[in-house]
Amino acid sequence: MASGVGALIDAALRRDWEVGVFATPVAMDGFFDTADVEARTGRPIRSAWRRPGEPRPFPAPDAVVVAPATFNTVNKWAAGLADTLAVATLCEACGLGVPVSVLPCVSDALASHPAYRASLDRLRGMGVRFGDPYEGGAAGGDRRFHWERALDLLERR
Repeated sequence: MASGVGALIDAALRRDWEVGVFATPVAMDGFFDTADVEARTGRPIRSAWRRPGEPRPFPAPDAVVVAPATFNTVNKWAAGLADTLAVATLCEACGLGVPVSVLPCVSDALASHPAYRASLDRLRGMGVRFGDPYEGGAAGGDRRFHWERALDLLERR
């Protein structure tokens, strides 16, 4: 799934957005082509904290897309557990009032968990915009991950 993130980057670039990518350490472990992402964005992928005194490699965001958003990321973010740079960035974005859109990618079994449902409610209460969950082609559904929906959510105001 994350392997298709180039489609999101290309869609954002076509809309004249500047793009920077944050990824969890797990996602950096082979879930997508990091060299391709860095070539498309012209920026390094951020997944680790910077050292004191190191410059920020990205400007402050005007908007944030979280895709694909996993069960773990959504729950940690809603709880304010900023144990990775990616989740800390999401917590900070919400605190700064930066618009955030999310494309969940969670199995039906995990999506039915009470903690996940409560996390969605909490994040929606913070103004986070959610797209439909990815169905992965279950029961004849659409197998494509609709990356551009995250951008559409941000552009509607």
